Amino acid sequence: MRRLPLVLATVLLCGGLAAAGGLTGPPHQAPTAPAHPAAPPPGGALAAAIGADQQHLRARPDDAAAWARLGGEYVEQARLTADASYYPKADEALHRSLALAPTGNTDALTGLGALANARHLFAEAADQARRALDTAPLHWQAWAVLTDARTQLGDDAGATDAAQHLLDLHPGAASFTRAAYDLEQHGRPEDAAAALHRALADAYDPADKAFCLHQIAELDRNSGRTADALDGYRRALAADPAFTPALAGQARAEAALGRTDDALAHYAQAAAKVPLPQYLLELGELHESLGHREQAAQQYRLLRAEADLAAANGVVDDLTLGQFEADHGDPATAVRLLRAEWARRHHPLVADALAWALHRTGADREALGYTDLALAHGWRDALFHYHRGEIERALGRTADARTDLSQALATDPQFNPLQAPQARSALAALTP
Repeated sequence: MRRLPLVLATVLLCGGLAAAGGLTGPPHQAPTAPAHPAAPPPGGALAAAIGADQQHLRARPDDAAAWARLGGEYVEQARLTADASYYPKADEALHRSLALAPTGNTDALTGLGALANARHLFAEAADQARRALDTAPLHWQAWAVLTDARTQLGDDAGATDAAQHLLDLHPGAASFTRAAYDLEQHGRPEDAAAALHRALADAYDPADKAFCLHQIAELDRNSGRTADALDGYRRALAADPAFTPALAGQARAEAALGRTDDALAHYAQAAAKVPLPQYLLELGELHESLGHREQAAQQYRLLRAEADLAAANGVVDDLTLGQFEADHGDPATAVRLLRAEWARRHHPLVADALAWALHRTGADREALGYTDLALAHGWRDALFHYHRGEIERALGRTADARTDLSQALATDPQFNPLQAPQARSALAALTP
């Protein structure tokens, strides 16, 4: 699977996570709850809110607060629909708000930070969040944006600091879900699950409940507890039938359990509703694993088209394209894309993807160093260990390769429909 999140119950409740050791989160993007200047309504109510604000602004085009609110709603609509054309609209609305109220406009600055995060412009997102916090240090939504940005930049200490401020200011679903992702990245899935259960207890909106249930299911899936994960995805869909990530998660679990017809149908439904590159890639790889070459190629063509559309609307996503090129396109192109991504941010996911792309071009010695960076904080990711194992195997480090390939399969025996079988074959070839 490509994921594109001390004694936790005591530390989080006491607000002392950082002091007690720190928090040390499509495909492979931090699964964080949205944080906009004013939380937009979910689902169909969001479209109604957008329409109402558009009508209001036609009558009152000088309302800076309404422009900021509309900008946040556009960002949320893009997140829900994977329609990147909302990003330029959000950018225009938020800048109009700033033009009308250039001083102390915390909501517009926070909205621009959320927009930058959505476009994967994480350094810009951090800058906008800091500007908002310079004006309003207690604005929790800006701390949420800053936490997301620093997490994706690979700024461990900065992300921990931001997450701690968020927990202190607003100990609810938005803060606990971000804490959970950081804990997972640092090899503490049990503590991450505890944080998510606390977030679930604080959630009252169906979409928030579905988000928490989905993230708990993701932890189960990434730890090889596939049947539990499937139940969790179904619970998330029961809480909010429109929550597409849970539908894709259900497909992922069904594929791992060998229920491929159900998986293909549910992946197709998810991709039709929200055509995220992650869903298209996973569906394509499932088809490929089943020998459906033309169906796989169709999904990969759609993935490229969606990536082009996103890029045309200001999204920078060399990570997803690099992962795709490494396995299904041109590995040299993957290396170029992922070196550019690494220059922008030092996140473990980027380190792993760059290591694998380098391996695919034969640069195994350099690749091994990036696997060290990917695993440096203890993230228990089967794909990381599989990649490292194959790189070690190529370098003749047989014992190390056996260890990492075994770890990949122990973490999740069905982590990917194409690469998990390759891991088993490689391990069998290395076993005396």
